[in-house]
Amino acid sequence: MVIDLHRQSGLPLLWDPVTKRVIFEDEAAGHSAPPPEIRRRREMSAVLYDAEAAEIDELYYMYRDVALAGDGDALRNKGLRYDLTVIVPGTLGGEYVKTAGHYHPEKPGTGLTYPEVYEVLHGRAHYLLQRPRRERPEELETVILIAAKPGDKVLIPPHFGHITINPGDDYLIMSNWVSRDFSSIYGPVREAGGGAYFELSTEEGPEFVANPGYQQLPPLQRCPVTPVPQLDLITGFPLYRIFQEKRESLDFLLCPEDYAAVFEHYLEQLLDG
Repeated sequence: MVIDLHRQSGLPLLWDPVTKRVIFEDEAAGHSAPPPEIRRRREMSAVLYDAEAAEIDELYYMYRDVALAGDGDALRNKGLRYDLTVIVPGTLGGEYVKTAGHYHPEKPGTGLTYPEVYEVLHGRAHYLLQRPRRERPEELETVILIAAKPGDKVLIPPHFGHITINPGDDYLIMSNWVSRDFSSIYGPVREAGGGAYFELSTEEGPEFVANPGYQQLPPLQRCPVTPVPQLDLITGFPLYRIFQEKRESLDFLLCPEDYAAVFEHYLEQLLDG
C-alpha cells in the first residue's frame, strides 16, 4: 500500500513500497525527487553486530536535494539541502536495520561541527547520538538514545555523530535539513565496528549491546524528544514548511557559531529530561 507523506512532510509526497520509490503526487509539475542512493548490506558489514548476516540486501534509500519545483534555486542560494531517507523494517543477525552512522565536518574557523535536524514522517525511529571526548576522540564522552514518532524533530548538535535505527515493523521514513557544505564522515564509526551500542531484537524485547570497539564506553542515556521552539523545531510544524515560511530559523545549520548558547541549552534540557 502506498504511504501518503503529505500531512507530516508538508509536501505532496508518497512512498511506494512496491517500486521502492519516493514520488510526488503530481510529478508533471516538475517537483524534484531524484533517484535514491541505495545502501546495501555488503557496504554495511563493517558496522553490523553480525558482519556475516545476510537476511536483507537493500537496507535504506537516500533521496538528496528534494524540492518543490519553484524552490530549487532558493535552496541552493540559501545553502541548504532537504533530504529524505527510507529505512526498511527487519533485522540482520538479530540487529534492527540501521544507517551506517557518521560524524559531521567542522565549519572552518568556528571550532564547531555542522548541526543537522531530522523529522520522522512515518514509522518509529531510534536516534543514537554519540559525542567523542575533545582531548581523546577515540573515547566517547556521551551516548544518547532518542525514541521518535511521526512529527517529532530531533536536533543533532555540534560534535555529535549519530546512527538511526528502525526498531519497528514498518518503513521508517524521515526528512532532514543540512548545510550544502556538509559531507558526512563515515570513517570513525566504521573503524570502531559500528556505533556505541547495537540494538538487537530478542524474545524479551529490544536489547542494547555495548560495542567492544570503543574504549571507556559511557552508559546509554535514554532521553525524550526535546522541542527547540526558538528554532521552530516543534511538533506539528513540518521541516519543509520552516523553509517556506520562516527560513531564517534554519540559519543555525549554516552558522552554528551564532547559536552556541542554543545548542548548550538544548543539550542541558535533553540530558535533564
